[in-house]
This record gives sequence, structure tokens and C-alpha cells, in this order.
Amino acid sequence: MIYLILFAEFFKIGLFTFGGGYAMIPLVKEVVLKYGWLNEFQFLDFLGVCESTPGPIAINMATYIGSTQGGVLGSILATIGVVLPSFIIILLVATILKKFINNKYFQAFLSGIKPVVVGLILSAGIMLVLKVIGFNSLQNFDFSLVSLITFCVLATIYCLIKYVLKKKFNTILFILTSAVAGIVFSVIFV
Repeated sequence: MIYLILFAEFFKIGLFTFGGGYAMIPLVKEVVLKYGWLNEFQFLDFLGVCESTPGPIAINMATYIGSTQGGVLGSILATIGVVLPSFIIILLVATILKKFINNKYFQAFLSGIKPVVVGLILSAGIMLVLKVIGFNSLQNFDFSLVSLITFCVLATIYCLIKYVLKKKFNTILFILTSAVAGIVFSVIFV
């Protein structure tokens, strides 16, 4: 039964998410909390691991959750579930896109989808920032000075490199810098 649930839930996530892996984060969170596969704290850690590992975040999320809940077969089914809708849609789009690219209804559909994609990504970003600094709920706020300092320093570094110095941003180097900063600030402030 768990195999069917994994495949079906990740298939729905893949089918109804426009905008890529980051737009999937709120949907994945909803599913894993609904089934009790992870709690909110574990989800935040899980998200960090999925973001730090190579590959698309959606596939990493599906593979990890599938693995923890159903072993190798669970990871395969969850991964196929999240990828299959995109595969089918791309095949359909590739065959009929030429006919619909200038269709006013198709353009209206895309215009309606774009704000939702931005909203889902923004929602995931805000949720992550709040969780990182210790906001769990209106009743439970466990402030983390280390996390706030690390976030502010890294955000400043990012803005300086990207917007002030106008340099090309190296994501891999930034992830490594983030890990080192987290360790250093934890030692200094704890």
C-alpha cells in the first residue's frame, strides 16, 4: 500500500506543480506532514540536504522520501511518480506546441499560471527563512541568533557579489561558504 501512496502522491505533485522543484516545496511539505513521514523540523533539515546534493531538488525529495518510507522500491516509485507527469506533458507539448503557441487561450493559461508559480516559490522561501530563525508557529518561536547572523552575513555577501561588484556568482562556492559560516558562527556564538 505504501508503494501506491508514494507513487500517487508524488505523481500528483509532479502533475500540479508548474515552475520546477522550488514550486513543489509547499506541496511536498503538505504531503509528508499529512502522512507523518517527517515533522516540520525534519522537513527543514531534509530540504537543506536535498538542496545541497547534486541533481534536481524535486527528484532528490521524491527519492529520499520514497527511500525512507519504502526502501529502494519506494524511492524508485516516488521518483518515477514525480518525473512521469513532466515527461508526459513535455511529449504532448513537443507534439502540439507549434499549433498552440500563438493561441490566445493557451497564452491566457500561461498568464494565469505564472503568478501561481511565483507565489509558490515565494511561499517556500518565506517559510524557510522563518524556520531558519526559529519561527515554528505563533505559539512557538525558538529564536536562533546563530541562524539569523549566518543568514544576514550570507545574504549580504550574496548581494555584494551579485549587485555591487556585479560578478558572476558561483553557487557551489557559496554553498561551501555557507557550511563553513554555519560551523564558525555556531562555535563563536554558542
